[in-house]
Amino acid sequence: MKKQILSLAVVALLAFAVQSCEKKEPKPADEELTLGNKVDSLTTDIEEAKDTAVSKTEKAAQDVKDATQKAAEDVKDATKKGAEKVENAAKAAKDGTVKTAKEVNEALKK
Repeated sequence: MKKQILSLAVVALLAFAVQSCEKKEPKPADEELTLGNKVDSLTTDIEEAKDTAVSKTEKAAQDVKDATQKAAEDVKDATKKGAEKVENAAKAAKDGTVKTAKEVNEALKK
């Protein structure tokens, strides 16, 4: 759980860094930001980055879940087909053995 939280924090920080690099909008010179406004702005940016990171992480987790489920189904199908082939081969071997035994029996009777 700690690794997940740390990973999420790293992703959030990276997303924040990417977003802050992308937002190079010139601000009007007459609009001075107070310390409170700067903190609010940074808090909003961090929340947006966190939300983006969380949604991307959830999507990635869902993709992994879907891929794992599909792989499990593929393995199940392949195993079933393989088992059927082995069963058919065993039946063919048994039938051949029984047929050969009957032929040997009949030849001995003659």
